[in-house]
Amino acid sequence: MREQLEKIKEEALKQIAASDALEKLNDIRVSYLGKKGELTNLLKGMKNVAPEERPKVGQMVNDARAVIEGKLEEAKTALAKKAREEQLKREVIDVTLPAKKNNVGHSHPNTIALEAVERIFVGMGYEVIEGPEIEYDEYNFTKLNIPPNHPAKDEQDTFYINKDIVLRTQTSPVQARTMEKGKLPIRMISPGRVFRSDEVDATHSPSFHQVEGLVIDKNITLADLKGTLAEFAKEMFGEDTKVKFRPHHFPFTEPSAEMDVSCFKCGGKGCRFCKGSGWIEILGCGMVHPHVLEMCGIDPDAYTGFAFGVGLERIALLKYEIDDMRLLYENDIRFLKQF
Repeated sequence: MREQLEKIKEEALKQIAASDALEKLNDIRVSYLGKKGELTNLLKGMKNVAPEERPKVGQMVNDARAVIEGKLEEAKTALAKKAREEQLKREVIDVTLPAKKNNVGHSHPNTIALEAVERIFVGMGYEVIEGPEIEYDEYNFTKLNIPPNHPAKDEQDTFYINKDIVLRTQTSPVQARTMEKGKLPIRMISPGRVFRSDEVDATHSPSFHQVEGLVIDKNITLADLKGTLAEFAKEMFGEDTKVKFRPHHFPFTEPSAEMDVSCFKCGGKGCRFCKGSGWIEILGCGMVHPHVLEMCGIDPDAYTGFAFGVGLERIALLKYEIDDMRLLYENDIRFLKQF
């Protein structure tokens, strides 16, 4: 049995030395030290050994087991160290290589224009108020003095969710909601996304943005409206910008007007940008209709006010001389990175 034990030990050590993977070491452990391994089977033959020799043989088996286990641990440690070294070689970092370019995003042209508008009006003491994009027909039309038979209420112009709920066509409903609260005076602008049933082209989109303003107080006159918007135009388009008002009609206001600004490209001399007129239409405005004040719970004999609305995309198109509104929504990085 002594010779058999020595042969098993030598064969195990030989296989351990030749192993190049942890899986093979595990197979060797099972083959020699497992429940059905070589040493275990050898111990089962102890019954054939003389009783006085059994302690010596048992000690020899245990010594062989200890030697094999020690070599297995040594080989396992060596293989693990080698694997770590190879991994470090594969994952080495060359700190002298140029770094990857970090593409940093920036504000969209619409966002830049909106921040400029908000900065101007907040500087005049206005509050920025937002409202829901899904709106009741009552706030989107009725409380703004738009009658049931008005063309704006046709399905070809408005997205209806049902007969009482629409996707807002303007941000004026935010003004009606603010007036209903009865906290006077009011100086506010209401920016936001609006929806109209328009075909997509260079100047139209079914979804765009507006900024509408409202002032309600005692003794507000048309002169206050003109002075406010003239100051806004100068801040937005340059100190030399001039304004002019043309009579118009809006259900929400009476009297109503459209405001033009002098062309900031040619200084009013006439160019391709302003189509030779020297003026560019920029927004609609007027004095708040007394009936609107009444419907929102404000006494029109004690209070007056003015309102105005401008398309945010229109400001961005004019300010940055963009000739196609669709460029604002196509997310072409070659276009956006110019801003």
